[in-house]
Amino acid sequence: MGSEAAETVRVEVAVAKVPRWATPESGDTLEMIERPRGGFSFVLVDGQHTGRAAKAVSHLVARKAIAELAEGVRDGAAARAAHDALYTSKGGRVSATLNIVSVDLTTRTLVLSRNNPLPTLLVDPEGVVRLLDEPSQPVGIYPRTRPVITEVPLQPGLVVVVYTDGLALAGEHRGGPMDLPAVVGELVSHGLDARQMADELMARALALEEGRPRDDISVLVLRVTEGDEDLARRLYVQIPLGV
Repeated sequence: MGSEAAETVRVEVAVAKVPRWATPESGDTLEMIERPRGGFSFVLVDGQHTGRAAKAVSHLVARKAIAELAEGVRDGAAARAAHDALYTSKGGRVSATLNIVSVDLTTRTLVLSRNNPLPTLLVDPEGVVRLLDEPSQPVGIYPRTRPVITEVPLQPGLVVVVYTDGLALAGEHRGGPMDLPAVVGELVSHGLDARQMADELMARALALEEGRPRDDISVLVLRVTEGDEDLARRLYVQIPLGV
């Protein structure tokens, strides 16, 4: 999927997600929207618990964030509005993690908004993996919750990995979870594209869980590369459905 700045950079985004084992519906919600002043945003929400109740929570938060972004509201304000919506709806009794990943063509930057105790992984153009791990609260619980915002210039070689706790905790009871910074650094060094990285991270998580994940798992990978003459935008979706 390319940005409007395709003559200089190309942006790839890929997502892999699975529900908890034997649970038909994931409590994680992912939404995408084109920004009214150029660019696009991805919203990833993990509702408290799992199943239908968690899905209702994550959908409420994602829907509010997307509605605000569609009106041109900045990412931080959209995150606060999503928090307010959940806090008001559930009386401060239910939480959700919220990540917004935006390619902003007005500022020519990548904007990362985080209401999530889990860090975001950022790989710089030199291949150095950074943990964006400033303390952050989920939405829905504390009255004055605000997101942690990181903004970086769009440059070829930049990679971002955002995920829910199902990925971070995969294998916790079977020998230990992945060292995610080390794994992401390895995948980047092998030159994998965004889709290959998302698929590989999911495959490793499922292997650690022996194919039966104890929690919903979602991972979003964004990769910036050098642009070329191909100006087409592309979206690929694959969804397994029960029969």
